[in-house]
Amino acid sequence: MSPVASRRTTAERPDTGHGEHAREFVFVLLDRFSLLAFASAIEPLRLANRAAGRDLYRWRLSGQPAADGTVTCSNGSRFALDHALGEVDHDSTILVCGGVEVQRATTPALVNWLRRCARHGVAIGGICTGAHALARAGLLDDRNATIHWENHDAFAEEFPQVQLTKSVFAIDGNRMTCAGGTASLDLMLTVIADHHGRDLANTVADQLIYTAIRTNRDTQRLSIPTRIGVRHPKLGQVIQIMERNTEEPVSPAQLAREVGMSTRQLERLFRRYLNRSPKRYYMELRLARARNLLMQTDMSVINVALASGFTSPSHFSKCYRAHYSTTPYRERGAHGSHPTGGAPG
Repeated sequence: MSPVASRRTTAERPDTGHGEHAREFVFVLLDRFSLLAFASAIEPLRLANRAAGRDLYRWRLSGQPAADGTVTCSNGSRFALDHALGEVDHDSTILVCGGVEVQRATTPALVNWLRRCARHGVAIGGICTGAHALARAGLLDDRNATIHWENHDAFAEEFPQVQLTKSVFAIDGNRMTCAGGTASLDLMLTVIADHHGRDLANTVADQLIYTAIRTNRDTQRLSIPTRIGVRHPKLGQVIQIMERNTEEPVSPAQLAREVGMSTRQLERLFRRYLNRSPKRYYMELRLARARNLLMQTDMSVINVALASGFTSPSHFSKCYRAHYSTTPYRERGAHGSHPTGGAPG
């Protein structure tokens, strides 16, 4: 279907039966987009229509299709698009759905199209790693935004002008972003509540067997005690400090002082609950950050080392090889010339 044939004028839009036109969402499916994140965004719209007994929303699928008119998601399934990138009504909402290898999927044509739509006042959002495309187009400059936690460090390094948060979703004016996965549900339920009231959003959530709608104040990841399987307040505090200071590591002595312990007590605490020293645990956190940066950005290995708290490239390479059984250079080479730039999906 051509962009012209698929585009409806204002007069052609379905009426909701209450004197208002259905709101349109244009889902832009990037190559290897996350199916879960996309489904979690589109299904609440369908259920809102069903619960209301009229068309409150309509949608269409757009993107840059392969020769057969389809786009492939991260699990290999293929979707037929309604049309390629084309005209969008100024009162529509564009949602860019990303996944893995988002840098490669963010083509110059896509960036230019997003900029044109933004100049016409179109509301634009990013689902999962779709925020990367918006940031590349300059649409998130000086705005609050979020992205999947696995891509957080790489995104922050590449787009320092974006006010990046770790919330499940962020809405700033006519820009919205969400972390992907089930976070898309929270975003769309919030949008439905803003448009048609909390009762309808709750009805949709019930249909989805979704018992707790998160807000933009909720963070993406499990709490530290849940992640490490240990509920010890001081241990959790120390790990939180470590996670906030990977680029400029804090000494064990300072960590101990921060939580009112001696260095020896801190050592025993980590040995007892995590079977490793604080220094070893900290090193593993920094190496995990370095691995994400290597695979998701085009930063030089030296800059990756510095961003992960290593002042010596040779020391970084030695520690990386000891932990991952490969060097940073080989790690990057094994993933090709394009960084993956995407959360699992």
